[in-house]
Amino acid sequence: MIGNGVVGILSETINMWERRAPLTPSHCERLLNGSTGVTRIIIQPSMKRIHHDALYEDVGCDVSQNLSDCGLILGVKQPKLEMILPNKAYAFFSHTHKAQRENMPLLDKILLLVGDHGKRLLGFGKFAGRAGVIDMLHGLGIRYLSKGYSTPFLSIGASYTYPSLAAAKAAVSFVGTEITTHGLPSEICPIVFVFTGDGNVSQGAQEIFNLLSPVFVVPSSLHELSQMKIQGGHFAQYTSTSKRVHKVFGCVATSPDMVEHQTRTFDRADYYAHPEEYNPIFHKKIAPYASVIVNCMYWEERFPRLLSIEQLQELTKNGYDPLSNSYHDDMKDEGVICLAVDNLPAEFAKEATEHFGDILLQYVGTLASTKDVSELPSELRRACIANEGSLTSSYEYIPRMRNNFSILSDSSEVQQRET
Repeated sequence: MIGNGVVGILSETINMWERRAPLTPSHCERLLNGSTGVTRIIIQPSMKRIHHDALYEDVGCDVSQNLSDCGLILGVKQPKLEMILPNKAYAFFSHTHKAQRENMPLLDKILLLVGDHGKRLLGFGKFAGRAGVIDMLHGLGIRYLSKGYSTPFLSIGASYTYPSLAAAKAAVSFVGTEITTHGLPSEICPIVFVFTGDGNVSQGAQEIFNLLSPVFVVPSSLHELSQMKIQGGHFAQYTSTSKRVHKVFGCVATSPDMVEHQTRTFDRADYYAHPEEYNPIFHKKIAPYASVIVNCMYWEERFPRLLSIEQLQELTKNGYDPLSNSYHDDMKDEGVICLAVDNLPAEFAKEATEHFGDILLQYVGTLASTKDVSELPSELRRACIANEGSLTSSYEYIPRMRNNFSILSDSSEVQQRET
């Protein structure tokens, strides 16, 4: 079946919010009408997909639950185990290259695309950053209102309530104009957003935040900024005589702002090679001055934590309640608002699908018409994690990772039983 030119598109089943698709109807039309090697496209029916089934039918796709005729099956997220068919090529995001235990059953058939320099060609990081900041601004308005302060943030809805990314951006831009014109209550200012990292997620988050016309400061200026109410300070210019503050502030923190070496100056390469030799400093130099921490980084257990429960207990005494390590669902009490969502890009399903399909389009024809992995271009060969029941050479490290995770998990369980 592999290489027969028939492409299937999965119905996304991972959660109720997943409305994205790997290809739009327009992408499918281009594949079917061009010299691409794609002879047929079968779409599994879905009532929640951002593009309706009829739009795919209009461009020549078949709609059927049965994908048995397909040699290549595309998805955004991992399908249910019972949906995996034998002798097919599957391409979807499952992060199995990181050896997460919950995704290991899907390891036999996945693809991950990376470019010649090891960077991912396909990803939704910027959409996660965009949606995350919009949702946080929405929550911030509710939180300030619960404290007795009316702010323009109240007019921002959750990301998924907007018909498009453009509409969401327009709403945030309106709030930026309101802040610039009418200001914010000085009692809750300065409002400081700290973005951790400078990758795709951070870039997407800052793209939305910049619509508020913020002032960005370096980490070393945060302490001075916190004293902006003191007359004559460097930041006093942003407070008018009416005691309103007309700017929000942003700060980007990267690794040197988060950790320090035990004996010498920070070195990025050394930090990634020997993170155990570095101590966390984010909780002392950055977190005390942040109104919102937008965490945009990937983290592994071998690195110092950005903030530990103990460090949070030093920073705040109440509700996420770090004292009891518990959560409550309202925003009325004291404490930390915590936004932790793993499907943020799905909130902008239309634009995310278009972005994904624009990049995937150049590979689908080759994937659909090639029978031998060795004949694929280099970026697709690197993408092949498993072929004919075995791990490819680039991914032979995965069993070692799985074994290490198993040992760590067993050790943790033993410690919990002993305590």
